Amino acid sequence: MGESNGTARPTIRVGLIGLGSMGRHHARVIRETDGMDLVAVADPGGDKFGVAQGLPVLPDVHALIEQGLDAAMVAVPTIYHEDVALALAAAGVHTMVEKPIAHTAAAGRRVADAFEKAGLVGAVGYVERCNPALLEMRRRIAEGELGEVYQIATSRQGPFPGRISDVGVVKDLATHDVDLTAWLAQSPYETVSAQVTHRSGREHEDMVVAVGRLANGVIVNHLVNWLSPRKERQTIVTGERGALVADTASADLTFYANGTLATQWDAVAAFRGVSEGDAIRYAINKREPLRVEQENFRDTIHGTNTPATTAVSMAEGVHTLTVVEAILESAREASAVRV
Repeated sequence: MGESNGTARPTIRVGLIGLGSMGRHHARVIRETDGMDLVAVADPGGDKFGVAQGLPVLPDVHALIEQGLDAAMVAVPTIYHEDVALALAAAGVHTMVEKPIAHTAAAGRRVADAFEKAGLVGAVGYVERCNPALLEMRRRIAEGELGEVYQIATSRQGPFPGRISDVGVVKDLATHDVDLTAWLAQSPYETVSAQVTHRSGREHEDMVVAVGRLANGVIVNHLVNWLSPRKERQTIVTGERGALVADTASADLTFYANGTLATQWDAVAAFRGVSEGDAIRYAINKREPLRVEQENFRDTIHGTNTPATTAVSMAEGVHTLTVVEAILESAREASAVRV
């Protein structure tokens, strides 16, 4: 690796391939992250956002590798993830690939296997896991504040993003919800059932409703589209002691406790459920999720990470993509699919 950055850890020489809508943000964050040095960039389509800042814009992953990298960030279109990642694994370069890990689960497994066999850190860029509201939610769930978790429901709706061309709403957006749900519950998916629709005249689906069950018994629901004029990013986890609601657009987290006061209203008292209790909106430290993601990648490479600061593994990325494919299969076949 490069020279020491003043700590005991050497500076990581990082290459970035893909200088589009996500790559430009990765470039900025890598440059701002202590212990990381952006030394090379590549994109066969050029540098329309001016990301290079004096670095030569290299034509492909092989030219990138020739710069002597310790690590790489892959932000090319999904269809190219496998080829680029496999080249980096063969060259001994620790790599984070933007989500999803590849264009198919089978390709994702090939990528994950290559990094595992090479003894390299292979990560997937599920940046929502680094959202302050979800990090705090995960911590509180792990500490037992909800008691047993019953249900996780997500909604991710908004206008069509101009950056998307090669996938539908399931692989682009719903993949975030699948990943964060399994992570929050610390359990893989077991079954899914879904419906999709095509309303924008494109080849790929633009709306999906999916329900499922995790291996630990938690039931889940995902409502995702990019045809809504109202932008919504919400995750609700309901358990035996109340509900946690994360608004990931604003990074706010609110706890709704089950009530403890007995009601005098007979019609309500006859219902064997919970009542409304206190509501608390937590004050949390709101750091940029992409910066947290790069720091986690850095610390995972150095082996100084904790369970809470570990980059999303490629094995997790493969599971998420397997679930995503099951959602699309369920919609095609109009039947539930076991993952």
